[in-house]
Amino acid sequence: MTPDAELSPATLAVVAGRPARAQGAPVNAPVVLSSTYVSAGAPGPDESLYARIDTETWHPFEEVLGRLEDAGRPAVVFGSGMAAIAAAMSLIPPGGRLVMPRHSYQVALGYATDLSERSGVRVTLVDIDDTEAVVAAVNGPEGPASMLWVESPTNPMLEVADIPTLVAAAHAVGALVCVDNTFATPLVQRPLTWGADVVVHSVTKYLAGHSDVVLGAAVATDADLTARLRAYRTLHGAIAGPWEVWLALRGMRTLALRVERSQASAAELAARLHGHPAVVAVRHPSLPDDPGHARAAALMDGFGSIIGLRPRGGAEGARAVVAAVQLWVPATSLGGVESSLERRRRFASESITVPDDLLRLSVGIEDVEDLWADLDRALRSLR
Repeated sequence: MTPDAELSPATLAVVAGRPARAQGAPVNAPVVLSSTYVSAGAPGPDESLYARIDTETWHPFEEVLGRLEDAGRPAVVFGSGMAAIAAAMSLIPPGGRLVMPRHSYQVALGYATDLSERSGVRVTLVDIDDTEAVVAAVNGPEGPASMLWVESPTNPMLEVADIPTLVAAAHAVGALVCVDNTFATPLVQRPLTWGADVVVHSVTKYLAGHSDVVLGAAVATDADLTARLRAYRTLHGAIAGPWEVWLALRGMRTLALRVERSQASAAELAARLHGHPAVVAVRHPSLPDDPGHARAAALMDGFGSIIGLRPRGGAEGARAVVAAVQLWVPATSLGGVESSLERRRRFASESITVPDDLLRLSVGIEDVEDLWADLDRALRSLR
């Protein structure tokens, strides 16, 4: 196989994790449906024993993601994105301090609160795009952080972090850095190459890409961290079913095409929304006046496929847009081939600093003109 350094991520997504080439061999990795394996006596270190510990159906997907993230080792697949997040946060020692964005995924924030109550983990919330403030928080007067949690762009506010600078600051005080790379995908940014310790994904979203599985994954360059993540998965039973992982692997094969199409459409839609008479504000890093534009242009290989939109009429206007669209799907989650939208503050657990009228748009792979016609019609109905 050609070395990874000579292959583009788009090619790796297609060729990695394939069975060895041999006459008559399958092109695709098989699905193995077995909960247990033949085993007598003391099992060897690489011997299959029981599917909660390991199963060969996980391996091709883990290889693909590990290579895409440039980890130098396979990823660790989990039964959900939250299972991967919980595993990563388990690396924080009891009583340690976690610095994380105030606009992190709301369930990740909820889990951090749970850790605080159960394990005495102290949580400091920051605006992740304010680099000086984050560096100060990592070096806080209450002691150095144990972990810096990064989302970039953030969910749902689309703030862009200076990840290399933040990694350096965190490591200077001995903190681990975990980056949720769900929004960007490894085709747009690879935080491990900037020194991050762990990257997590909700595989449910762009990696699988078809809104038909719930999975998560964590990736680390360090062998000990990877072993700890795997041990968490085994002990907590946070495992993925073989069919789901196989479906995610199949979805990964078209990741580059889907990301390319959805990013281009998102940029076009954001540009049109920017001057729309029924729009109060729009966020997308592709916009020249977006607060994250310069940083995203410097650090990312694209601007992502999520748009933040605030229509006229406040929360009622946002609800009216959701009710009026016919092609866009009103639904939570994101990253599927279908375009979807939702008002984020409909969840009581969403951060109170998220505007009540904010719509999060996940742009899929439909024709951009059809998406625009549907959205424009819904917005103009507000007038």
